[in-house]
Amino acid sequence: QVQLVESGGGLVQDGGAPRLSCAASGRTFSSYIMGWFRQAPGKEREFVATSSWRPDITYYADSVKGRFTISRDNAKNTVSLQMNSLKPEDTAVYYCAATEARTRVIVTQVHMYDYWGQGTQVTISS
Repeated sequence: QVQLVESGGGLVQDGGAPRLSCAASGRTFSSYIMGWFRQAPGKEREFVATSSWRPDITYYADSVKGRFTISRDNAKNTVSLQMNSLKPEDTAVYYCAATEARTRVIVTQVHMYDYWGQGTQVTISS
């Protein structure tokens, strides 16, 4: 069982660059694929970024590529999402998710993640 707790959201002024963090419980964090997803009002939850259990392998949604950066610290059981060059359409509840790697390197589908955090609201104020 893995428990995930996000932090770092809130109201972001124009030009801001928030950093979301997700703290995970468990002793096998390094073997998990970690992901960030988001859900805007009236929309389905969508993939944002994922970090593989293999070093330095990440993958991003086209909508955030070049603006957001996912990183993980296996020693601290944390995964972060640095958000830059924000747009109003980035406003959403952001969720951290985890799934055991098994034979996979990265996972982008919502339904393939086993554990979810409670979410943190990010609101972009222009």
